[in-house]
Amino acid sequence: MQLFARVVLITGASRGIGAEVARQLAAPDTHVIVNYREQVDRANAVVEAIRGAGGSATALAADISDDVEVAAMMQYITTQFGKLDALILNATGGLDMGADPGHAMRLNRDAQRRLTTLAMPLMPAGSRIVFVTSHQAHFYPHKAVPKGYAGIAASKRAGETALYAMRSELDHAGIHVTVASGDGTSIVPVEEFATAIVNAAVTPSPSTIVYRGSADYLMTVA
Repeated sequence: MQLFARVVLITGASRGIGAEVARQLAAPDTHVIVNYREQVDRANAVVEAIRGAGGSATALAADISDDVEVAAMMQYITTQFGKLDALILNATGGLDMGADPGHAMRLNRDAQRRLTTLAMPLMPAGSRIVFVTSHQAHFYPHKAVPKGYAGIAASKRAGETALYAMRSELDHAGIHVTVASGDGTSIVPVEEFATAIVNAAVTPSPSTIVYRGSADYLMTVA
């Protein structure tokens, strides 16, 4: 079993926000698990970047909507590290822009709840869960979303709601949950949003919700 001060799992970490979060977490005392669904080359590139910065990392394939793959991923973490200090829920289960909203809601709701449930026994008191979303999903369905985005918005909103439903159980275990929401309608620097996510995962007394992006969007929410 490998011993690290901090072990972090990031779902959907082979590109975009997830990859940048993984790179920013690079540190000698932290092992970063770069979860990916299909893009092994990109995931390996993120791992190499972390190692090049003096950190430690592993690329681990699993579709979070597949219960068998998720169970295997969590078993690997249990065997190799014996704990999980932070879980960053960035992936949406591989949904596409045209996904049926009803199906998307059920799929991601179950995926996020299942992964969180499997992770909890590995997470000591003081651990963190950060759920990454967009303003369009966070406020869904109270505000219109871009054409074709309803499936993803419904999916992410359902996953967030599933975490809220587990709040008392997570609180009892001493696991803090932060929702990190970025404005998908404006240009939010990836590095800035990733830093907010990393801070929620590692700093003392994080907020329960973090917003990054245009304040105008928040002010116009019905």
